[in-house]
Amino acid sequence: MKKNILDQVVIAKRKNDPIVLITKITTEEQWIYKANEGLNIRGLENVEELSEAALRTDRCARIQVNEDIFFIQPFNPTLRMIIIGAVHVAQFLVQFASLSGFAVTVVDPRGAFASEVRFPGVAKLTSWPDDALRELKPDFRTAVVMLSHDPKLDDPALVTTLNSEAFYVGALGSKKTHHSRCERLLAEGVTSEEISRIHAPIGLDIGARSPSEIAVSIIGEVVESLRRSK
Repeated sequence: MKKNILDQVVIAKRKNDPIVLITKITTEEQWIYKANEGLNIRGLENVEELSEAALRTDRCARIQVNEDIFFIQPFNPTLRMIIIGAVHVAQFLVQFASLSGFAVTVVDPRGAFASEVRFPGVAKLTSWPDDALRELKPDFRTAVVMLSHDPKLDDPALVTTLNSEAFYVGALGSKKTHHSRCERLLAEGVTSEEISRIHAPIGLDIGARSPSEIAVSIIGEVVESLRRSK
């Protein structure tokens, strides 16, 4: 890899910018594709389409055009999960999300809940969730999970999150609880279209009962939203 190409990859990783490295294996030529920037490569049609597909799926691709072989390699920002509410379910969800490749942050202004004893080695913020989310800036590689079951914490966090690019937004609670939540959000000026992004009741319908089972259902739905929407 040439130094100018390597420098671009390093800078993109540092800035958490999505890029695609395209290598023409037969000649060892290389190009960098950046989202929203045009790129033309002689002999390879649909460069942008192929690059965007690689970013969406997190998958490399090998394309042969006549005698030439191109290798397409995506470099995506780190997957993140922001958990609002340092509750019992969150203790299990942190483990499952970390094993699934997510960098996890737990947010709860109640310091006794978001403690090192309960969440050892996990990034924690004890600011109010909406303030924390403005600091964390959820992007298209971020899942935000509301588990506090407290409108004072969840509602402001939802308003902030629904104005972000987060690929997944979920909130704990029954259908009745979610109906009341929707009425409050509408009163705050959130649109019905924005509210429709919320996964609630949260998690896949697997009949989960215990905190660990609920956590399994949540990580399953998060991964499904990440992969099946591609």
